[in-house]
Amino acid sequence: MPIPARLWQALDAGTVKCLLCAHFCSIAPGAKGLCGVRENRQGTLVSLSYDKVAALHLDPVEKKPLFHFLVGTQTLSLGTPGCNLRCKFCQNWELSTTPGTQDRLYGQDIAPQKIVDMAKAAQASSIAYTYSEPTIFFELMYDTAKIARDNDLANIMVSNGFQSPKCLQELQPLIQAANIDLKAFTNHFYEDVCGARLKPVLNNLVWIKKAGWHLEVTTLVIAGFNDSDAELTQMARFIVHELGADTPWHVSRFHPCHAMSDCRPTPVETLKRAQDIGKAQGLYYVFVGNVPGSGLENTICPGCGDVLIHREGFRVMSNSLEKGRCPKCDVLIVKE
Repeated sequence: MPIPARLWQALDAGTVKCLLCAHFCSIAPGAKGLCGVRENRQGTLVSLSYDKVAALHLDPVEKKPLFHFLVGTQTLSLGTPGCNLRCKFCQNWELSTTPGTQDRLYGQDIAPQKIVDMAKAAQASSIAYTYSEPTIFFELMYDTAKIARDNDLANIMVSNGFQSPKCLQELQPLIQAANIDLKAFTNHFYEDVCGARLKPVLNNLVWIKKAGWHLEVTTLVIAGFNDSDAELTQMARFIVHELGADTPWHVSRFHPCHAMSDCRPTPVETLKRAQDIGKAQGLYYVFVGNVPGSGLENTICPGCGDVLIHREGFRVMSNSLEKGRCPKCDVLIVKE
């Protein structure tokens, strides 16, 4: 059964305003928000996704991707149907678009305490809210994260970064790490390809960094859409100046998918160019994703140039850090 939603306010004539994400949907009685999983029932906003866990897996934390947080550990990852964006290139479209294509949502009713128990039984070090968009299953994430925190498990949010300020404030004491998509650096791309806006994402990235969460940023690079030298340079400069040169940036390969299945895969040369641009702008760590065997996903010390963490795909093959520092030049790489 749906549960009462958090973060909303009543308007006139039974309409409610959702305060969860940056869309701030006004929802008439009987209608749903853009995410498809928050519904106005007789003047009360309810969550339709709380008991609909549709994906639950034990993953390497590197798969989120987080390369400098709890290195080499496992995370219990979960997601529900729905999303507050409409990305034409969505790699998880079967999960994210479900509310708009089916009359009923699918998924399991797994209580927050059970999720935490499963994570502990699997010897995971964290729980990751991921796969679709964790903002839209805020209530489940919030309740689970509170219990996880009390059981010495870290909480990870893998997100498009389109939350409302109030949503982030509510999560501030609960989340320890986040990977946020920076999908492009033009509002046109966000509006036309994702059904969103750029500015809230930029504001939220800055907020997250100031809040003290461990932050990594991912850009799915799509040839002909967001891969120009100028745009990649703008993204890299923003990360350096607003988030810090030590913020990992993952530039990942696009594979034809969803409504952009007629587009070509991103050339590896394009990803290498993005990596070079990021480093030229002053970023210490730029990783190429979705290209197994590329050798472009290792952590290299910005002080001495030694390879400190060697990765193959999502596997850590070797890790020479000592208490998070380079053993040769003592540069801090990973906060422990």
